[in-house]
Amino acid sequence: MLGLGMGELVVILLIVVLMFGGKKLPQLGSSLGESIKNFKKGMKGDNDTDKKS
Repeated sequence: MLGLGMGELVVILLIVVLMFGGKKLPQLGSSLGESIKNFKKGMKGDNDTDKKS
């Protein structure tokens, strides 16, 4: 996985927690997941905005 070991991933996770705080992490994860889903949908060409016009 991109040449990252377990130690590096733990350090990155700790930095993210310090930057955003524990309370904002679920909101951040949710918005990231929704962004990825919308990106994949856009790449497939299943855009709802095209169908409405």
